[in-house]
Amino acid sequence: MSANVPQPHAPHVVLGSGPAGTGLARELVRRGHPVRLVDRKGEGPGVEGVERFAADVGTVDGARAATGDAAVVYHCANVAYHLQAELMPDIQEAVLAAVEATGARLVVLDTLYPYGETGGAVMTEGSPWRATSRKGRMRAELDERYLAAHQAGRARVVLGRSADFVGPGVLNSTLGAAVFPAALSGGDVPGLGDIDLPHSYTAVGDVAAGLATLGERPEGDGRVWHLPTAPAVSTREIYTMIEKRVGRPLNVVVVAEPRPFGPFDARFMAEYAEMFYQHTEPQIVDSTAFEQFFGVTPTPLAETVEATVTWYEQWLGSR
Repeated sequence: MSANVPQPHAPHVVLGSGPAGTGLARELVRRGHPVRLVDRKGEGPGVEGVERFAADVGTVDGARAATGDAAVVYHCANVAYHLQAELMPDIQEAVLAAVEATGARLVVLDTLYPYGETGGAVMTEGSPWRATSRKGRMRAELDERYLAAHQAGRARVVLGRSADFVGPGVLNSTLGAAVFPAALSGGDVPGLGDIDLPHSYTAVGDVAAGLATLGERPEGDGRVWHLPTAPAVSTREIYTMIEKRVGRPLNVVVVAEPRPFGPFDARFMAEYAEMFYQHTEPQIVDSTAFEQFFGVTPTPLAETVEATVTWYEQWLGSR
């Protein structure tokens, strides 16, 4: 790892301007950090206090240009779902090379994919990685490389794993644009797999706050953490919360096997099919370790549902 030391007031650099990355940028500004938000075009809506920056972080030159003066780099970059297995390793290689050269700390937004099928067992940071899917194995291999880079002293790395996102601004989630617009309009609301099984959802605000905390607390480096996630309930219970908020029963259509629905087209669902086990067995995330170590609590699901419905009302009204 480079002996370079980030200068005082060096920026916190967020790679990826999706809901998690943009929310994280806002959270970091709220905490008083100078922030740079990076994506390929650098042309998205302005975020108060945030510098927008255009770079292709899938290349070493692009990653270095975006992060060269950073104190902390947050890897929230993603690609189209059908391209993840092909492109995410390239992004990892470029980002690791960049932080190795500069000495910046690296905080990685991660998924539950490495665990694979659990048979419904509660997922903790100590759960075995048993992924058999192509994307699950890819994510596990990436995580092994991140942790190996930290252990070898090449870089300072920490990983924050999240369950499925839910919250304001979240569109491409199983609890996103396939659900809330239909709930508000009286349309068909898809229910994937068995909606009576417990299923963890992580509030996107808790993702942002959790990653910011990891960025500020280097004593958490060198391991995987589960980002703060409210206790799991069934998806049907969440739909009941939505019903109470919108004032009408939902017309739930069970999607028992992978097929196109709402914003998820045939190509996406063909790629997602290998991950559909997440809806046919309980998906229960335990974030106790993070909550106790950093002294935080996750946002109650009822509050998240309220905020999400309100956001979708405004979003649909502005279209």
